[in-house]
Amino acid sequence: MFLLSALSGVSSCQRHPKLSQQEASYREAEAKFQQGDLIAASQESDAAYKQLSERSPEWAWRFRVLEAEVLVWRGLSADAVQLIQTQYAPELGTSDIAVRREIILGLAECSLQKFDEAEQHFGEAERLSRLFQPDLMGELLLARGNLFFARGDLTAAENAYLQSLRFARANKQAFLTLKSLGSLGWVSMEEEHYDKSIDWDTEALNLGRSLSARIAIEKVLGNEGWNYYKMGDLDNALLLLQQAKEAAHRLSGTKDEMTWTQNIGAVEIAQRSYSAAEHDYKEALRLATQMDNKAAAAVCLYSLANANRHEGKSSEAKEYNREAVVLARAGGDHTSQLYSLITDGYIAYDDKNFALAESDFRRLIADQSADSYLRSQSEVGLAVTYSAQGRPAYADASFRKSLATIEAARSSITHEGFRLSFLSSVIGRYDDYIDFLAARGGVGQALQVAEVSRARTLAEGLGLNSISVAFPIANFNPQQTAQQLNTTILSYWLGEDHSYLWVITPGRVELFTLPTAAEIDPLVQAYRQALLGSRDVLETQNAAGRKLYDLLVAPAAKMIPQGARVTILPDGSLYGLNFETLLAPSPQLHYWIEDVDVSYANSLTLLAAGASRHATAAKKLLLVGDPVSSDAEFPKLPQAAAEMSQIENYFPAAERTVFSGAEATPDSYLKSEPASFSHIHFVAHGTASRTSPLDSAVILSRQGDDYKLYARDIIQHPLHADLVTISACHGEGVRTYSGEGLVGLSWAFLRAGAHGVIAALWEVNDNSTPQLMDHLYSEIGKGAAPDAALRDAKLALLHSGGVYRRPFYWAPFELYRGS
Repeated sequence: MFLLSALSGVSSCQRHPKLSQQEASYREAEAKFQQGDLIAASQESDAAYKQLSERSPEWAWRFRVLEAEVLVWRGLSADAVQLIQTQYAPELGTSDIAVRREIILGLAECSLQKFDEAEQHFGEAERLSRLFQPDLMGELLLARGNLFFARGDLTAAENAYLQSLRFARANKQAFLTLKSLGSLGWVSMEEEHYDKSIDWDTEALNLGRSLSARIAIEKVLGNEGWNYYKMGDLDNALLLLQQAKEAAHRLSGTKDEMTWTQNIGAVEIAQRSYSAAEHDYKEALRLATQMDNKAAAAVCLYSLANANRHEGKSSEAKEYNREAVVLARAGGDHTSQLYSLITDGYIAYDDKNFALAESDFRRLIADQSADSYLRSQSEVGLAVTYSAQGRPAYADASFRKSLATIEAARSSITHEGFRLSFLSSVIGRYDDYIDFLAARGGVGQALQVAEVSRARTLAEGLGLNSISVAFPIANFNPQQTAQQLNTTILSYWLGEDHSYLWVITPGRVELFTLPTAAEIDPLVQAYRQALLGSRDVLETQNAAGRKLYDLLVAPAAKMIPQGARVTILPDGSLYGLNFETLLAPSPQLHYWIEDVDVSYANSLTLLAAGASRHATAAKKLLLVGDPVSSDAEFPKLPQAAAEMSQIENYFPAAERTVFSGAEATPDSYLKSEPASFSHIHFVAHGTASRTSPLDSAVILSRQGDDYKLYARDIIQHPLHADLVTISACHGEGVRTYSGEGLVGLSWAFLRAGAHGVIAALWEVNDNSTPQLMDHLYSEIGKGAAPDAALRDAKLALLHSGGVYRRPFYWAPFELYRGS
């Protein structure tokens, strides 16, 4: 990553009423620089300098300073210093050229880690600017911020950038505004305020696009991608970093291309794509070596060591890390030394050199400059080392410290959307602790660690902070919850080395070890594809459906009576699996829905909070749907009116509020006092956003420019509904977050306070869905609980004998329990 340095400032040519040939040429070169055509800007500046050096020293120097600025952007700071270190003509001593020359020399020296020299140049720039060129004070403030940043004084850097931003806005300097926003995003990222950084980056990106500032756009894309990586949103991170890398390559920005390639490798390691990461780090190392950038090369080397360690290439990992340590020490790069140290610790652990591993991890934990990621990773490394040495009490204490470090980092995040993704970046720490506890028979403790990671954002939004979700959990009694709800709870955990199933009944809790996530995930994907296909999975005796039953349900089968209520707490890929469709073997092959009544939940904490709650006595319906098509992408649903007519008939006219056709707008829902209804039902298209799940939406009628009821708006309006039904495609969502599950419309309604939500895993059928919903509300009207009513409606389709017997028609809908 590369901090935004000074773009061309306010030059004297901007103050002349007419443009001379030199001025026109300068503006053209400057525009190419600002738009990211660095090679052309550099070549034109060099050519102009040579042409004008004799007859117009002022313009010659102006082009020369611009060329030096381009070199700094390209990471060629030593060349920039050499280019403009000679003295200019005395008559230019009070011009903007003199000020900008000092600023650029200071930036170049700063990039070369020559901080004292940089300060001298900035001091001279400040003297000249105050006396003769006050318009350039903003550029100087920005440059000074860079120096503070490079020296590690992030507070001073942030203050300087804020001053620069205020100056830029007051003086209407758009490009300085852009650079200041980008720099504030960068310093916030270094302070581990990733959500705040994304805010600055988003504002910078919008402004950069309006100015066609391609080079600034490239840098902000990369910085924003790194923020998403640190927040655990790996999909968005990879997308943004790849865009930044491609842009840097087009702009001939070698340093940036190297940086974004490095960061892509980091995302790939987090995704466990170690071979891809090794490829990208080798490419980044080639670019770093080409630039003679020893610090960047050290990063590539210790990252290659990490990738090779995960691939089981111990000797290659050791050699890469040895080279990384040498370079990091030679360059005085303390952060790289810390990363090499933790890599060395894990290599030593793999080699069973536990004394060295313990020493490495302890040294890193004691280092006050280590960020929360490194500290928590080192605390886990120390814990597994203690465990391997047969020191379980020390191991347990170190695991707990790691969870405390993670919680402190998470608590600092203010944006709900970013808290959702945070645990994805650190979920491995919980995984290691659960493995440790499970191996020692700590069934209940392991369950508590899993629970601490689950549905944190959802619970906080519902005001359940009074229920302790810190380990160990106070008054943790899952058996009581199972008894109050008259259910058997199946709580799953998918891990890298082991997966687990806790079976919780009113009488006991049992733990079963399952295959790894890497074994289960492909089966889930294959079976889901089969369910959406044209063939009947029961008739074909689908192998994935039978295998998943054997792996996920069969271990608990003896603890689940026929006809029992079962509450599933999924994890990872299991959020996309309808367990009712699994193929049970006896007495003959059949769908599991024939045996049990299945519902789902995000956490035991939420289940416990809602266990003593009774259904609302007064039944009031809010029905929204059959909207006017607002977009060709969302045509009118042919059976929507019929479905709505059927549903409203189950509620007295005085107890129902219906918005249909042109009245079915987002505003109608938001202003209807949704908290006053016991049942809320939508009949409309739905969208699911993978990159931004809180942008998932119910598609309604247009009112002005608005026709989408977004998940982010839903959560702002509290609910008390017994049941919200989203009769739409992708109601549950498509994006799974570690600890939170599928985040989309169903999550949003649970977050708003709904006690139960029925939503779809995949696109629903227009003809079968009205039949299913009619049966659902008929059973509810007879007094059935929502889970039992939904099962009965599904079984009616399954036993219909026609095409609707296939799970594609009855299985998309699932019931999620809230608080």
